[in-house]
Amino acid sequence: MNLMQFLLDGHNWVYLLAALTSGALLLWPSLARPGGAAVGASEAVRLINREKAVLIDVSEPEEFAQGHAAGARNVPLNSLQGAKELPSNKQLPLVLMCPNGARAARAAGELRKLGHQRALALAGGLKAWREANLPLEKSAAA
Repeated sequence: MNLMQFLLDGHNWVYLLAALTSGALLLWPSLARPGGAAVGASEAVRLINREKAVLIDVSEPEEFAQGHAAGARNVPLNSLQGAKELPSNKQLPLVLMCPNGARAARAAGELRKLGHQRALALAGGLKAWREANLPLEKSAAA
């Protein structure tokens, strides 16, 4: 029996479609994160509380001033290299965030290249932080 006969025989095409969809859904999380590792809001809080993780917001200063996670340091994505706001201890976990998580994922990849091996993006960004009812604050624009 060749592939065409298999597909045309009864409803076998439904099983093939289900298998392909299932495989795609399993691969989606790893393909959707260009920068690599990401953590949810609860894991980010655990890292901050137990492992002294540093919360870095890679938003532009104007975005940061409109609202950010309490205690976050603002280091815009385009100024990561050599930023004084980054901890000198490259072993500390860094939790990176932005409004939706896309820039944070890129920043995590860049920081890992710079030696911060524990740089992690906050999945869902500030939106996920807000939805988890975690503390926010506003500040004057820099």
